[in-house]
Amino acid sequence: MLPSPLRWLISNLGTMLLALALAMVVWIASVTAADPDVEFTRTVSIDVLGLEEDFILISERPSTARVTLRAPQSVRDRMIIAENSVHTWIDLAELQEGTHMVEVRASTSEIFRPARIVGITPEFVTVNLDRRISRTFQVRLVVTGEPAIGYQRGIATRDPSSVTVVGPESLVTQVDEVRARLDISDARETISLDLPLEALDANGNRVSDESETSEVRIEINPNEVSVTQPISLLGGYRNVVVSAVTLGEPASGFNLRNITVSPPNVLVFSADPQLVMDLPGYIETEPLDISGLEDDFDTLLALNLPEGISVVGNRTVLIQVSISPIMGNVRISLPVIPVGLLPFQAAEISPERVELIISGPVPILNAIESSDIEVVVDLRNFDLGTYLIEPQVELLPEELQVDSILPESVEVNVIRALTPTPSTP
Repeated sequence: MLPSPLRWLISNLGTMLLALALAMVVWIASVTAADPDVEFTRTVSIDVLGLEEDFILISERPSTARVTLRAPQSVRDRMIIAENSVHTWIDLAELQEGTHMVEVRASTSEIFRPARIVGITPEFVTVNLDRRISRTFQVRLVVTGEPAIGYQRGIATRDPSSVTVVGPESLVTQVDEVRARLDISDARETISLDLPLEALDANGNRVSDESETSEVRIEINPNEVSVTQPISLLGGYRNVVVSAVTLGEPASGFNLRNITVSPPNVLVFSADPQLVMDLPGYIETEPLDISGLEDDFDTLLALNLPEGISVVGNRTVLIQVSISPIMGNVRISLPVIPVGLLPFQAAEISPERVELIISGPVPILNAIESSDIEVVVDLRNFDLGTYLIEPQVELLPEELQVDSILPESVEVNVIRALTPTPSTP
């Protein structure tokens, strides 16, 4: 026979369990009321996992998925702030080339439990896998245009001569050739530069894919080729310098500063190549008389061509002659003139004369007279008294400049005039 306490416990076990269940319900209800579950969505980037190195994903696919979640409001608030609270991916492991429907999967971080995923949009995505292959092609150099008259092109070299094309099999198999283009129109010297390469199909169209996904583009390694295209003169042609011939001298006081020839060199030709080879390396112009010139001068001059030699193109050249005056300086002693005195004022200046050193074009210096220049001290607004004042030079031609005044300052004693004098401006 069971003891009384045990019999009581057994007889009341159901009631106790019911009370416990009711207590749990009340606790859960209170917790839920304080932190209710809410449903929300997150837009998350879809990662690609398991893609083998021998394959390329060539199809366009949704880059993001909308994940619907349910979680307590406090968890939801933390998940919205956290950047990596939800992870979505597709797994391409063990898939071969071709088109496949792949499930979009999602998960939440452990720290955000009890959040759970309610739905994913899209649930599946279509992917197209292609095998990655590589092929080697010889680089074809296409040269367009012709060198300048009198020049010829030699055999071009390229480095490297072959390249590797890598990409999805569906695109690489379309490649018929790898080409570089070089334009040598009007070239007069050897060309050396790096050129971009392009992969073309049998119809001469560039091989590419409409998709913006970087994986589907073929790669050319290397993607540039170094090209050297020799350009040389034909027999009987020669490029020579133009030398301007002048007669006489500029006007007195002027210098010949510069002579410019345009074009500076010309292409000459002879049916007898030896005549061209015997040239000294230049062709002279007809003489230009510069006697008495005082200013710049432009003219067209004909070339003085030896017998049996002709010039390719225009037989005249533009000659630009630059003439400049010879610069010099002079020393002039001039009196210092007071201006601006009031009628009852007079001025005693010491020293009464100053010495100027003036520089400029010699022809203007030679023509200048002492009466053409004035040295003044402006005494307007000066009361009676003694002052040190810097003299000013007036009436100086704009082509000239004052290098120095000796002395730089003069002593001016403004005194009362014995008899009123007319005021000076």
